[in-house]
Amino acid sequence: MTLHPQPLTPIPEETARVARAAFPKGSLYMRLRDTLGVFFTDEDFAALYPRCGRLAESPWRLALITVMQFVATLSDRQAADAVRGRIDWKYALSLELTDAGFDHSVLSEFRDRLIAGKAEHQLLDLMLRRFQHVGLLKARGQQRSDSTHVIAVVRAMTRVEFLGETLRYALNTLAEIAPTWVQAIVPREWYDRYSQRLEDTRLPKKPEDRDALAAQIGGDGFYLLGQMEASGVPVEWRRLPAIEALRQIWVQQYYAPSGTIRLRTAQDLPPGALRIRSPYDVEARRSRKNSLSWTGYKVHVSESCDEAMPRLITHVRGRPRLCPQPPHLLKLSFPKAYRALK
Repeated sequence: MTLHPQPLTPIPEETARVARAAFPKGSLYMRLRDTLGVFFTDEDFAALYPRCGRLAESPWRLALITVMQFVATLSDRQAADAVRGRIDWKYALSLELTDAGFDHSVLSEFRDRLIAGKAEHQLLDLMLRRFQHVGLLKARGQQRSDSTHVIAVVRAMTRVEFLGETLRYALNTLAEIAPTWVQAIVPREWYDRYSQRLEDTRLPKKPEDRDALAAQIGGDGFYLLGQMEASGVPVEWRRLPAIEALRQIWVQQYYAPSGTIRLRTAQDLPPGALRIRSPYDVEARRSRKNSLSWTGYKVHVSESCDEAMPRLITHVRGRPRLCPQPPHLLKLSFPKAYRALK
């Protein structure tokens, strides 16, 4: 996509007339436009777009829609429907009543562009400048900080499930890019062991049997990592996220292989701040705040708290991420290779 920055357009007369007739006292989004104006311009986001390609949606509108979507707690599809169908949204966005809007995927593409361009804080920074301009935020004012939780898009698993799923993820990834190599180095019994996701209901019930299965999975994982280090294996394969996750998790969960493969004891496991909880999101950690515990992240938020002034978020410290592909949506390429062998 390419961007041809356009000047901000006034609210169309027909849109303004119908919106004021429908909302005599105004709505939240109409008051936002009338009181604060527009936070963004196309030029603010010009560096995120290439010089050639098909014409992109106006980024100032997409940025404002992103803010309005957050306020209204709407999904991308619901937000796109609101742009098409809500008069007060058309008012805030300077759109004609007949404007048909856009596909909902445009919103996620815009967020991806912000993250790829390391401009995720730009939306907040530009809003804060506008708040300062209209006198809603003053320099050296009082602030307070707190943290909140962000839950990772990963499945809660027992330890044996976690180990089996980590190895299965690595095998699935390799089977997608190098099915012939996988068939050449993988023992036939692995197809029965890892062709389906390990689930707690199908695992052994006795603790000693589970320990034996965990040791078997560990040995299989060390074997695969050893094969990855063989000559002739492309370096790019070793750098795959699934292989790197396997390597890190095996270091955390097993003692270094020397004869018998053994799981680490609870005392020898890494602390919670370092321990990986899912191969699909190696940065997610087990966290706790008061009585709440979760797997994911903490986001620290600061807000202004001056007397007789609105409470405004002034700083957000966290790691914005694209949601990883959920485990149940992964392509089962390893079972495909299994069927081919059979």
